[in-house]
Amino acid sequence: MIVLKATQDKVLSVLQSVAGIVERRHTLPILANVLLRKTGTSLQLTTSDLEIQIRTTAELGGDTGNFTTTIGARKLIDILRTMPGDQTVSLESSQSKIILKGGKSKFTLQTMQAEDFPLVQESASFGPVFSVPQKTLKDLLSQVSFAMAVHDIRYYLNGILFVAEGKQLSLVATDGHRLAFASATLDVEVPKQEVILPRKTVIELQRLLSDAEGAIEMQFANNQAKFTFDGMEFVTKLVEGKFPDYNRVIPKNHKNSITLGREALLKTLQRTAILTSDKFKGVRLNIDPGSLRVASNNAEQEEAVDELDIDYGGDSIEIGFNVTYLIDALSNMSQDMVKVELSDGNSSALITIPDNTTFKYVVMPMRI
Repeated sequence: MIVLKATQDKVLSVLQSVAGIVERRHTLPILANVLLRKTGTSLQLTTSDLEIQIRTTAELGGDTGNFTTTIGARKLIDILRTMPGDQTVSLESSQSKIILKGGKSKFTLQTMQAEDFPLVQESASFGPVFSVPQKTLKDLLSQVSFAMAVHDIRYYLNGILFVAEGKQLSLVATDGHRLAFASATLDVEVPKQEVILPRKTVIELQRLLSDAEGAIEMQFANNQAKFTFDGMEFVTKLVEGKFPDYNRVIPKNHKNSITLGREALLKTLQRTAILTSDKFKGVRLNIDPGSLRVASNNAEQEEAVDELDIDYGGDSIEIGFNVTYLIDALSNMSQDMVKVELSDGNSSALITIPDNTTFKYVVMPMRI
């Protein structure tokens, strides 16, 4: 049976949309495979890593009929990548093997039985469906994902908190040293739901979401989340645990605030970061009426000093920060102006967008 027959670019694009979660090395060899299920003229492709499952359906030509098998996902993609985009390629089943043909090339690939492919058991009790434009969710993820922890023993920090309540969807990430919050308005009212999406899920969603007009539908259960967009279905396990109370972390009523150009501040921090020591990424900020001075030094006794003119008439403050935390936040914003609020040299700073409450970034000071 000819399972599919289409141009290389079409086949590769469909395969790549599901193959991001496939690990090259796995304790279960079949998880390196993609499950192909042909029904009539439609071909359904499914991948899984036992915690995340991605499924899409495409019309990729070939014979009409019913057929299922599993085949190495990465190997298939690696071969297809070497072929021209407009070349017609086909997958043909032959006993327990699949033959991939393109032009004068022919590859005979081993398959594994579809019955052995471990599908993720979907929750029976998903909450109500709600949707946002894909671009909205993509922007929210990019505004907070950099603040996720990596391999923290407090496993609930290795991901992003999603809070849907009323007509608001809020995303929060923190690694204990900084916290990022971003929110958007929903079209419908939803009952309050809080879930923590794992880091791998977040990275995969960022890869798959487009800037197109299409919406993404979401549903949460107590141990799973389900996303549907662009003909794809994405089911993921959630992180169990209690996320910190982010409302208590976000400072209120700081008495000193500076509004300044984001790009100018970012460039100043990037310049001074060059002379910080690798381990100790500290920069010192001296804020005085009219000026913001940024300084750094390293073990080789090199020093960088940069100064910005600012419109500020508050207290004189000297405060230290890990410069990477400041650069991360400013790099993931697109606005022209930022607002920095401070209380004193020992309290956390709050970075926001002027006249906009949808984004908040809190960063703890460090001793220098």
